[in-house]
Amino acid sequence: MKTSNVILMKQVEHLNVQVFANREDMGTSAAIDVASTIKELLSKKARVRMVFAAAPSQIELLKSLIAEPEIDWKRVTVFHMDEYLGLSPNASQRFGSFLMEHLFEHVKPGEVFLIDSTNKPEDECRRYGKLINQEPIDIICLGIGENGHIAFNDPPVADFQDKEVAKIVELDEVCRWQQVNDGCFQQFEDVPTHAITLTIPTILSGANLFCVVPGKTKQKAIKETLTETITTNCPATILRRHPNCTLYVDSEAYHGCLDV
Repeated sequence: MKTSNVILMKQVEHLNVQVFANREDMGTSAAIDVASTIKELLSKKARVRMVFAAAPSQIELLKSLIAEPEIDWKRVTVFHMDEYLGLSPNASQRFGSFLMEHLFEHVKPGEVFLIDSTNKPEDECRRYGKLINQEPIDIICLGIGENGHIAFNDPPVADFQDKEVAKIVELDEVCRWQQVNDGCFQQFEDVPTHAITLTIPTILSGANLFCVVPGKTKQKAIKETLTETITTNCPATILRRHPNCTLYVDSEAYHGCLDV
């Protein structure tokens, strides 16, 4: 696949790693690769099923993906990874709202399935899990949290052998502080304590994973992802076992790995 302005490429076990000078180059390159994969799959099958992460770290990817030409979005079904519990239906911090604003309202996918946190959480996990399981997931666009989480699978609740498709989780303190640091909430007390998340096996079931992680606040998480033993102490380490995952980072996020 075509890349743009990549300054370093390496492989860590199965994980392909691409490092870029800045967030813009990182997002553009990831979008080129995602768009190429969508088009390739649509040339072979009627529909493509995708899952998106919702976070400020994904802005450059989403913005560039909107600009990618000749994607038949009407043949794309989209989901998202996780959603807070306890926010009002019109709260701007809802991840479904974020993706509607930054991607779905622009490209108009054929089907949009969002986690409805106004439902009883246990029922919503079952409902969303059934939707996810109807057919295989072709593409997942994800990030990595400051504590190494993927989706809202923080270290205390991450399970590489999880039997559930989606589950209710309690967010750990590092994760909640990240939401404040990212500017999503004004203070720690405003951040919900619980959420619904797709589980790690669900994420790993995606055929093509594109993981976008910019910024100096992610240095520790990236270093652990690439160098630590594969355990739930850093859930993102499991990405090294996926057969088709690319990690896109900017130089700030990768800086902690320069001495490795």
